[in-house]
Amino acid sequence: MSLLRLFTTKTIFRPTPINAIRSFSSAQVLLHGKGGIARGEGPYTVHFITPEGEKIDVKATEGDTMLDLAQRYDIDLECACEGSLACSTCHVVCEPEYYDKMEEPSDEENDMLDLAFGLTETSRLGCQIEMNKELDGITVRIPSATRNLRVDGSKPTHH
Repeated sequence: MSLLRLFTTKTIFRPTPINAIRSFSSAQVLLHGKGGIARGEGPYTVHFITPEGEKIDVKATEGDTMLDLAQRYDIDLECACEGSLACSTCHVVCEPEYYDKMEEPSDEENDMLDLAFGLTETSRLGCQIEMNKELDGITVRIPSATRNLRVDGSKPTHH
């Protein structure tokens, strides 16, 4: 037998099913939003008002952020930093009665809000507003523009 034949064999490539691959890490996989929650599920209601004035009603569950909901329901809300509190593109304006029911914004959120377009007294970042029973029925208005220092029009999709 020649050396060439000894070291060159024909093997047929058969891809391994993705669920059969062992991970090198024992850490849990983290994805944006909540897995397994479909549109229309949840005990709470959120009303989004788009820059064009269209009102979109969505259902939410405990702990959903406005950014999670916008991505789940394909509402046009930018998030250049994908919810990591590093930009102001998910800026929304809340109704005063609901704004007062929320926790105070953190210093980091206030720093990012300083960069937001059309800042108001009731402005918050959508990635920082978490749904709970007290916020059921909240209305948030999406401003007509954003300041995206990364790329104008960048809208990462929900994973």
